[in-house]
Amino acid sequence: MFNATVQRIRTPAFKITKSCKSKDCHSVLYMIPHGRRFLSTSSCLYGKILPRKKPRVVHEIAGLEPITYADRMHFVPGLAKPWFPPWDRGWKDPSHYTSPKLEDMPLHKDKTCYMFNQRTNVLEGVRQALWLSKSVIIKGLPAQILTLAEDPANQIENQDERVQDAIKNSRLWDTTEPRPPRERFCPSLLHRLLHLCGGLQVTCPELAKRILAEKYSLAATWRRGEDVFQVRGQNGLLLNSMTPVPVLAGEEQIQSTADQALETFYPIAPTIDLQCTHVYQEKNDTGFREGYPYPHAHTLFLMEMGNTPKLFPEQLRAKMVMFTFGNALARAQALYGKEPRVLEKPIVVQSVATNGRLFQFVVFQLNTTDLQSDSGVKNLVWVDEDQPLYDFAKVRPFIKKKVVKVPAGLSGYQPNTFKKFLALYLHGAA
Repeated sequence: MFNATVQRIRTPAFKITKSCKSKDCHSVLYMIPHGRRFLSTSSCLYGKILPRKKPRVVHEIAGLEPITYADRMHFVPGLAKPWFPPWDRGWKDPSHYTSPKLEDMPLHKDKTCYMFNQRTNVLEGVRQALWLSKSVIIKGLPAQILTLAEDPANQIENQDERVQDAIKNSRLWDTTEPRPPRERFCPSLLHRLLHLCGGLQVTCPELAKRILAEKYSLAATWRRGEDVFQVRGQNGLLLNSMTPVPVLAGEEQIQSTADQALETFYPIAPTIDLQCTHVYQEKNDTGFREGYPYPHAHTLFLMEMGNTPKLFPEQLRAKMVMFTFGNALARAQALYGKEPRVLEKPIVVQSVATNGRLFQFVVFQLNTTDLQSDSGVKNLVWVDEDQPLYDFAKVRPFIKKKVVKVPAGLSGYQPNTFKKFLALYLHGAA
């Protein structure tokens, strides 16, 4: 009977306190049993916020010096706090370094620079990346790469079995945890797949003229309208080659891009979510020294691991477009100089991104370095999105209502995804 009475009191009390937020409702709160206080309601009525203390204003009177406690070497009430000039140690102490003002830095410029780095998460995704790089998108991979993917001569012996073994090694056999973390199995899977592709070096000798580079720093600067943009920073695992990637689009297709209009997203500014700074250097660097034997960027591999900023697939594809564009632009300016022009021989850079299950494929062809205006020849981007390599890889089966929904082990393997991965790897060598 007591529980029923409490229930009758608590229900109307909650409705009253939810709609009443004034001091007149204090008596209502006492009706609520002490074991079930509604803190969200009582805190707003009884919570006290101390007023913020005003900073003490020290008035300076011309001709009068304040009396301080500097001579006494300790605090004295009623006397002013002394002020001492900064102590010069006579040598540079990194633990006590004081940065100069932005205006006093040697690289300070009045014009703002908008930077795209590996932590940038652009709001409009691929559409924003297309505008920044002055590019036109084409859905799907180019016909040349799809032909390589379907050619039986370019496949590995027992390809599907070996790929499934690589997935099981990364997801099931590499750890004793019931669910291995993504930062562990994602790079493990990517390196195993690259090892499988490298096994075709016997039939494709051109694969010996490539090398993988990690933790290289890229810098590419260009002007778009009245603004200055940069792509810079470390951005993944890069496959370099001695020879450039073959051009995919012909002259006729390149010239036809001049009639296509760039998609806008007004009223959103194209510079949204980009880092803006006044201290920068207009630098163009591929990340490798001059005379490096593998100067041509072939394929950029990005991994969405658990220890990196989480990006949605649309933002991840935008990151792929921007960094492939940055690699191509830095190489073009090293070959043809900084003068804007339509390239005689376009530069192609590929990209593959994965989170350990889904794969994203991007192919970028840089046709022009004249990026300031929206008119004229534009660059080309091929995007093939959200390609699953498999559906599930469970250490233990997923059981719901005594029914096995997903069995233990690997299920839902998609062989076409690895065929595209292998075709991108063999592009230019097969």
